[in-house]
Amino acid sequence: MRVTLAKHGGQAAAIQRRLPPKELDSDALSANDAAELARLVAAAAVPAAEGDRAGRARDAMSYTITVEEGGRSTTVLTQSDTTMSPGFAALLRWLESHM
Repeated sequence: MRVTLAKHGGQAAAIQRRLPPKELDSDALSANDAAELARLVAAAAVPAAEGDRAGRARDAMSYTITVEEGGRSTTVLTQSDTTMSPGFAALLRWLESHM
């Protein structure tokens, strides 16, 4: 599984736009970390409930996580600081600490 994280917007939007997305290949992880990544990706794919969505925030960041499995299946998850589900937030924190 290959996971790519791209950040958009926020106060550093001009800087973020020039940075390439970060990538992580599960083949380079330990078996435990690879299993945890797979679990977090599955949990993040569940959308937030409509009632959990807050309004728009000025200078909010948005995040796009792309997951490729076996070169065939691609899952794209996009959420922002104001609409982030708990599962997406957990995956984002894990990716940021492992990339």
